[in-house]
Formats: sequence, C-alpha cells, structure tokens
Amino acid sequence: MTSLAGIRILDLSRILAGPWCTQTLADLGADVIKIERPGCGDDTRGWGPPFLKDGAGNDTPEAAYYLGTNRNKRSVTCDIAKPAGQSLIRELVPHCDVFIENFKVGDMARYGLDYSSLKALNPRLVYCSVTGFGQTGPYSERAGYDYAIQGIGGLMSVTGERDAIGGGPQKVGVAVADLFTGMYSAVAILAALRHAGQTGEGQHIDMALLDTQVAMLANLGANYLVSGTVPGRAGNAHQNIVPYQVFEVAPPSVAGKDYLILAVGNDGQYAKFCEVAGRPDLATDPRFAKNQDRVRNRDLLVPQLEAIMKTRSKAHWLAALESAKVPCGAINNLAEVFEDPQVKERGMVTPWAHPLQQGLRLVSSPIKLSATPVRNELPPPLLGQHTDEVLRELLGCGDERLADLRKGQVI
Repeated sequence: MTSLAGIRILDLSRILAGPWCTQTLADLGADVIKIERPGCGDDTRGWGPPFLKDGAGNDTPEAAYYLGTNRNKRSVTCDIAKPAGQSLIRELVPHCDVFIENFKVGDMARYGLDYSSLKALNPRLVYCSVTGFGQTGPYSERAGYDYAIQGIGGLMSVTGERDAIGGGPQKVGVAVADLFTGMYSAVAILAALRHAGQTGEGQHIDMALLDTQVAMLANLGANYLVSGTVPGRAGNAHQNIVPYQVFEVAPPSVAGKDYLILAVGNDGQYAKFCEVAGRPDLATDPRFAKNQDRVRNRDLLVPQLEAIMKTRSKAHWLAALESAKVPCGAINNLAEVFEDPQVKERGMVTPWAHPLQQGLRLVSSPIKLSATPVRNELPPPLLGQHTDEVLRELLGCGDERLADLRKGQVI
C-alpha cells in the first residue's frame, strides 16, 4: 500500500512546475491522470535533443526532458479548447480529489473549468493553480517562466562570480523556481487534502513562481531585511560563513586544474581544518578564531587558504579532511554523479524496459519511506495511451462514445 493510494489527481499542467508537483504525488501513490493535447501532448515531449533512441539508434519522439518529469502517471488526451472536451473534464471532476492547472490567469474561467465552476461539481475538490505571478497583483496576467523569475526574484543578483573580478548575473543550472514551486505545490495539496478529509471542504491553492522564488532567498532575504544591506554575488563563497567555498587544489596533471568544496560550518570544524592544513596558528589568530571575525576579515584569510589548498591534491585533501570530520566534497560532472557508489547504493537510478529502448535508465524518487514505499513506474511512453482505460473506468464510456469523441477530435 502506498501513502496516497485512493487519491486521484486530474492534471492539466504541463512543462515543469506542475508536472514536478504531480510526479511527486504520483511517486507517493496518487493516481495522476495527465491530460494532454491530442496530437502533440505536453510540450516537453518534443523538447530535445536528446531524444530516446529506438533499437536501431534513431531518435524517437520521446524527449529526455519529458521522461524525467512524468513517471507514475496515466496519459489521457483531451482538447479542452473544444466544448465537448471541457464537458469531458467536468465529467471527470467528481471522480477526482485534486485538480491542478498552470494556464494563464482567466483561461480556465473561459473554459468553465475554474475553481468556482468545478467546486459546484465536487465540493471536496482541491484545486491548485500554478502561474508565474499568482492570481492577483499587477503582474498577474503576465506569462512567467523560470529564467525570468530567477531574475525578477533576486536569485541571479546573488548567483555568479563577484563583479570585482569580472563576474555577472548567472542563472542556476536547473530551473529551480519551477522545481521549488512544484514541491511547495505538493506540500500545499497534501495540507488541503487533510483539511478536505476532516471537513469535506475543498479549497483553491494559488501558487506563484515569483512568490516561491522570494521565499527561497532564505537567509539572504533575511540578511537584507534585517540589515538593509543589499547582498551581492559571492561566487562559490558563502555570504555568512568562512571558509565555505570552492578552492583550487594541486592539479592531477601539469596541464589541468582541480577543485574541491570546503564547507566549514562552525569554529570547531575550522580549528580541525587548520590542524589538517598544518596551520594551527590560523585558528588562534583573533582575526579568524570566530566565524563572525572570519566573515569580517574574509579578504585577509581567504588568500592564505587559497595558497595552502594548492599545495596538495584533491584526493589528499578529501581523505585528510573526511578523516578529521571537516565537511568537504568533490565537484562531480554528471557521469561521475551516476557512477558514485553512494548514489548507486541509494538506488537513485532505475532501469526500465521501455517499449522503444530496453534498459532505459532514469532518475528515481529520492523519497524513502519505511512502511509505504514509493511507486516507480515508467512515464507513459505513448501520448494518450490510457485514454480509453480511464474513460471506461471512471465514466463508463463504451465503444460508441469513444468513437464519437475521436471523430470530433476531442480525444
């Protein structure tokens, strides 16, 4: 038995934030019915290369992007731009616990699929809207996408190398505003489901990428609000802790460069690091003994540490620092990540017998529950492959109605 067995989700979202939310809930056992446009489906099915290869090594229509965000779901095609498609969605709503969409503000009302309309059909419905800027405010009608949100929401102002050495704003390598919004949405849906279970009352969840981005400024947002000082970019250094950054180390060969992360989190760890580095004096120096002093005297301390770190190899530092229990780490590329023994031991990659490619490997859910294990099923490889199954199961559709819906290009 999975944690969310018996919960059914009607998923009208696409791209990333919404599908990331519903993938998480599907991992936990919810029955996610992914509504896709007939003919093309979720935009990310075509967001490649890379595309999945067939047995002959040729590209298929399945993009890796789509495969990474839609496991454990059922794919149903329905054209909600058609009145018959809108009617079909309304028929499905009483059989579902959650409805999620990420259309522009006002679109669902024009289709008669807004919260007020669907609440009348299912008072217990948890309805989650995911947009760039939310349902209210001067930006509410704007289209919001992750890259812009990282900029507007301040993340790019604190990401990237320092301006003093030629740096500039930098986005994060993955779409973190989308991903965080998906995770916050999943948490909100679970809270709303608990409320619905206790009261019989559903509710509307208004999730915005910008709200999420502002919230995830975390300590830097608090730093500004408390001090009034606008933080700048610090490259790979931490704004509030020293030494907590990337250091260059002795190269593996004459031509190359190598690096590691040193993440000293408190004064005790700093003293241990200084012992390993052969510089115990740096731990007792009043300019550096406490973290607050190291932060204030960062420009004096870090150049000394940079010189010390370059005297030994990454392997030497990692072994010595780990032995002393000083937090540190390698900087792996993705090939190294998926070969890492810890990643393998934790089962973070799942092999699947995909109909187009045997032995397909994809990332697994990171959630590990002792009593209710997560599901791990292949993303629906065929657009609309569960359409007949779902409409027969939930609505009792027979062959004649299914044929009529297809004739009208509704499904």
